[in-house]
Amino acid sequence: MIMVGLHFYKDMKFPRENAGKSCKFILVLCVLSIVFFVLAKIVPPGDEEAFRKDMLGASKNMVEAAECIKKCRESKSYTLDENKDKNRTGLIGLEYSSITTSIGSLESKRTTTNPNFAGLVVFMLTEAGVKRGDAIAVGASGSFPALIVAVLSAAKEMDLKPLVMCSLGSSQWGANDPDFHLLSMMECLWKNGIFDIKPIALSLGGDHDTADDMDPYGGSLLAEDIRESGILYLHEPDLMSNVKERMNLYEAETGEKKIKAFVNIGGSWSNMGIDSSILNLKPGFLKIKHIPPIERRGIIYEMAVMGIPVIHLLYINGLTKQYGLPWDPVPLPSPGKGNIYEISRERQPLFIIIAALYLLIVIIMLSFRKVSLI
Repeated sequence: MIMVGLHFYKDMKFPRENAGKSCKFILVLCVLSIVFFVLAKIVPPGDEEAFRKDMLGASKNMVEAAECIKKCRESKSYTLDENKDKNRTGLIGLEYSSITTSIGSLESKRTTTNPNFAGLVVFMLTEAGVKRGDAIAVGASGSFPALIVAVLSAAKEMDLKPLVMCSLGSSQWGANDPDFHLLSMMECLWKNGIFDIKPIALSLGGDHDTADDMDPYGGSLLAEDIRESGILYLHEPDLMSNVKERMNLYEAETGEKKIKAFVNIGGSWSNMGIDSSILNLKPGFLKIKHIPPIERRGIIYEMAVMGIPVIHLLYINGLTKQYGLPWDPVPLPSPGKGNIYEISRERQPLFIIIAALYLLIVIIMLSFRKVSLI
């Protein structure tokens, strides 16, 4: 706001006889800018306190959950590799294992361990219109365990009902430790009372959601762990049938509630589908316009067809740039620290009203000034 007056002064050329009046006008404009800038900073919107409290609470939940996972992992005599897991989170996996499905970025995986990603999830769910007590559908691969923790942390703080389906295969550096994979992490969390949420279904993941690109030993190990868990095992290699089965299961598990948003985590075959247009989707809260043919679309597009808002947690570098979170930070920021909290403020109703009022007054002043110079 302050810069408006300065730019106006720089760009306008006044006759010498009007120089005195012009200087007074610019001074008034600059003072007005300062006043509105201060107002925007110190006047809290009515709903912002609760909104930011949810963001902060979700981030604190994520810290607690990550610490729980770290302790569970260490209890299995696992030694954290500080060269790879620089912040000692326990959420960074291996470069390669028998349950690894594809290549992955170590820096991306470390970036997502920032607890303020849980605050970001609250922000995006709120943008999507999700309210306390609503049901959301969650589809995740094992590639970004920290993002799964972030979503569950946000759901807990917002008192949501998350319907979670996970595929256990993982890209590099994700939940790809055969002795402590994604199901192990989630069991750790619910057995220790951090979350009371179990997945409604599990699958192997990888190509065709049946571990076609995975080491056969790894695939059989995961299949055995799924059967022993008692959680519904999805094993359908046909995309249309796979998507239909998942959508029916989401609907059945929702009960009387309606799904108010779908959160995709990672790049699972079932969620992404096989149409190349999926690669053009930006991360974050999506507004999907192009819908591919039914035989090529995954859960993301199927939800969009039903008018259900989609939040796409992939392409982490793009997410950090869009929402002001740091890339691969060491040490991890504390809960509540980050530009996402400023962005959340700027999108609150009262902030927008203050900004609009300021611009209206500036336009009126400029209009009268133009008339007086004629």
